[in-house]
Order: sequence, then structure tokens, then C-alpha cells
Amino acid sequence: MTNLDPAGTAVVVIDPQNDVLSPSGKNWAVLGASVTENKTVEHLVEIFAAAKANGFGVFISPHYFYPTDHRWLFNGPLESDELRTDTFARRGALTLAGFTGSGADWLEEFKPYIEDDSTVVASPHKVWGPQTNDLVLQLRKRRITTVVLCGMLANICVESHLRDLLEQGFEVVVVRDATAGPRHPEWGDGYQAALVNYAFLAHAVPDTAEVVAAMTTSTTTSRKGHRHG
Repeated sequence: MTNLDPAGTAVVVIDPQNDVLSPSGKNWAVLGASVTENKTVEHLVEIFAAAKANGFGVFISPHYFYPTDHRWLFNGPLESDELRTDTFARRGALTLAGFTGSGADWLEEFKPYIEDDSTVVASPHKVWGPQTNDLVLQLRKRRITTVVLCGMLANICVESHLRDLLEQGFEVVVVRDATAGPRHPEWGDGYQAALVNYAFLAHAVPDTAEVVAAMTTSTTTSRKGHRHG
């Protein structure tokens, strides 16, 4: 893939949270095989580290449910299951009581990269896409034009973010092995379904090694040009 310019490119990580990426998470039974096979956690750490080392903005689009969300009067099948199992549950919008170590919390491996002074944590998306949070506003305010997209879940929140960001006029790269999807006995393999749509929709679908190389090469080239300019 082509080099990535840190001035106009951001890494967006969706739902880097325990309930979908940790063996202790509520959804590990349907996600664990895909997460393990893709080395999703390890690859996300590589992307976080490369982004921080090379000056790329990092944005988190999290998923939280508050007690008031349990009063919704209709839901899709996965929404219903998330609310039933208290996936991504928090005690309220204005409190972090009980957050640390919960299913809604970040994986420990990610905390050094997320809990710094530069990572932007958007407000929570409440269904699947960024239409219900402030991610696009945060990107626009920084004149971001290209998004490197990764995180969870491949065929649901990642694909929903991809589709909306494309409609909003962003160039979107999806990192194919820095995500994973559920495997359902009747509905099928969500990760494989997502790969088909990524190929049709995204501007590129590289693996983690290609993305890290593109981020590193871009910054190295820029630094050389600056020294010789």
C-alpha cells in the first residue's frame, strides 16, 4: 500500500474493550477463535505503537451501555443479547465507578496507548456506526482525510464505521488482521463475511505489517525530506 501521511491520517480503533477481546469477556465464546487466529490483540498493539511512534493521531470509538439504555422499547437480535448479558455495561454516563477491569474497560495491553494526553476517546456509539457519537466531528476538526480502521467486531461495528466514513467522504483503509468476528452456528462466520464487503468498499485492506511499514516509511521519508530541504 502507499505511504500514509501523519498530517492527514488517523488510526481509529473501535471497541478495544474486554468484553470482545479478552478471554474473560462476555463474548469470548463466539469471538475467541477469530481473535486468536488473527492475533487481533497483538496486531492492535503493533498499530498503536507504530501510530504513537510516528505521530499519527489515535481515536477510540467505544461502545457503552448505561442503565437507562435498558429502557429501549425495541432492539435487533444482537442489541438484545448485549443488553441481556450486560456487555459494555457502565453504571452511568457521569461516573467511572466499577469501570476499571470491567467488560467495558480497555484491555490492559492497550492502556499505555489510550490513557495518554493525545488519544481522543469519542463519545460512545450506541448501536454500530459513528452516527450516534462525535467521532466524525473529532476527525473533521483535525482536518483528517484518511482513516486507518481496526478493532471490533469485523462484520458489525467495523463495517458500520467503514460505510459511514465512506459516505462522509473519508478515504478508509481497513486492517484485515486487526479485527475479528463472531462465529454463529446458524448465522455463519462474521469475519469472513466482513472480508468480502471490505474488498468491495474500502480503499485498501492491508494486513498489520503493511500498515506499520506504511506509517514508518512515511515518517522516515518526511524526516529525510525535511533534513535535505
